[in-house]
Formats: sequence, structure tokens, C-alpha cells
Amino acid sequence: MAEGWYHLLENRGFLRIDGADRVAFLQGLVSNDVTRVALDRAGYGAFLTAQGKFLFDFFLVADGDALVLDTEGDRVDDFFRRLRMYRLRSKVDISQGGYRAAVAVGDGALAALGLRAERGAARPFGGGVAYVDPRHVEAGARVLLPASADDGVLAAAGLQPTGIEAYDRRRVALGLPDGSRDMAVEKTVLLEAGFEELGGVDFAKGCYMGQELTARTKYRGLVKRRLMPIAINGPLPAPGTAITLDGREAGEVRSVVPDGDAHATGLAMIRLNRLEEAFQGGLPLMAGEATVIASRPAWAKF
Repeated sequence: MAEGWYHLLENRGFLRIDGADRVAFLQGLVSNDVTRVALDRAGYGAFLTAQGKFLFDFFLVADGDALVLDTEGDRVDDFFRRLRMYRLRSKVDISQGGYRAAVAVGDGALAALGLRAERGAARPFGGGVAYVDPRHVEAGARVLLPASADDGVLAAAGLQPTGIEAYDRRRVALGLPDGSRDMAVEKTVLLEAGFEELGGVDFAKGCYMGQELTARTKYRGLVKRRLMPIAINGPLPAPGTAITLDGREAGEVRSVVPDGDAHATGLAMIRLNRLEEAFQGGLPLMAGEATVIASRPAWAKF
């Protein structure tokens, strides 16, 4: 029998948007097509600066007649404030909290939650919503639960508790970003973090905040860096440590997930020209005293 595990996430924040204009309101602000989100379909997207740089990423779920954004917990107040600035005369009500989130991984996770293996597939579950990660099926499922819920509903589905490391290792192996851990606020361009391939941006939906730079980056081939998985050997570098090639700047370590003595996996933003030089010249990428081996995710187009 295939097994599945779950972990209740501690650092997530939630913004609930009610009202007749909820879809149109978000559609003009975020990177993905909000009209595709429904009771059976969750989405993933981002809110950008006017200059097209990353501010927040989020999962977007329909809960009854409301839309719920699941985002970084320690930055949700700022996100809430910014959304309210754009409310103007829109018939929407924006509120915080009311939910908690979990992730479910393992070969049996989707079946335990009654989900088909299709990214973004969603269904009601435990008074909330269970859905396949909209970025990649192999990332497992996410569950949006009422704030008053405990993990009993997940255990009753046949899932076993586990630590966040089980999910984090899978996430970084797949090359999936986790908010500002992996994308520098007001610096990262969405296509550098794989949003096109991961279904987090729609190029046909029309205007939204930061749309012009995002489109120009795609159509002019301006992506010079990419977020990608790394294997780290040696003293573990802290997130933010510079990656170098023969003493020259080549990128930056973002997520780090320890995986035994003097070994770790993680994500790093790496300049593609330096990566090519490392490959051709046989020189190692370095992060402090550790060597770094970068790999292209199987889903990536670069």
C-alpha cells in the first residue's frame, strides 16, 4: 500500500476576498488568470511591483464564493495593506486569517485526499479544500483548512505526520521556489524563477501589475539567471551566500536543506553564462568553502 505523509505549515498567511468583483479585482493585479480558479481548480501566481519585480507569491483557492490567497505568513500584513490600496470602488471585502495550511507528500498522498494526479486539481476536504500543487504534480498536495481544525482530518485520511524536511527536500529537488526564501523581493523577475513553466504566469490574460516587463523578458529572451537545484558539499553556506566561479560572481544561495554531515541540497539563483563557463572549463562553483553542483530541473526550458 502506497504511503503518504502530511505536515501542518506554521508560517503561512491567508487573505480572503469576498464580493461580486473579487475575480475582476484580482485579475488586474496578479500574474495568473484568476478566471480559471474554481471549486475544482486551484492556481499559483504572484503580485509584482509596477516595474515587474517580485513582491509576493501565493496559491489561489476558491472556497465557496470567496477567493483565498495562501502566502508567506510573516509578510501577509504587507500584502494585505497593498491589496487594500487598490480596492478603490471595487465591490470586494478583504480579510485576513481564518485558515491554516498543510502539505501532503508521498506516493499515496493524492489518493488519500481523493485527488486525481493533475496539477491544480481541487476538491472540498475537511471543511476546506485539498488540491494538487498547481506548479508540479510531484510536489504533492496542499490542504487549506479552517483555522479551528487540527490534524485529525488528515490522519483520518490515512496520512502520517512528518517534519517539514520531507517536503522541503522534494521541493528543492524539483526546483520550486518558496516565496522570499528563493526570490529576492523587488529584484527577482518571475521568469528567472520558472513561473512560465510552473504555470504561475499567463501571457494571454491582459494587463496586470508588472505585466509589461514580464512580457518583454519573455519575448526578447532577456532571462540571464535562473533559480535551480544545487547539491552542496562542504561547510553549509547560509542563505544569501555568494556563489563564485574562479573568484567571479556567479550567483547566490537561496534555500538550504541539510542532508547529512557536510552535505545539503538547496536552491540558488545562478547566472547562466557562468554555469556554461563552469561546464566548459571544468571549474567548480563555490559558495564559501563548499562546492556547489547545479542542475537544471526536468521541467525547465532553459
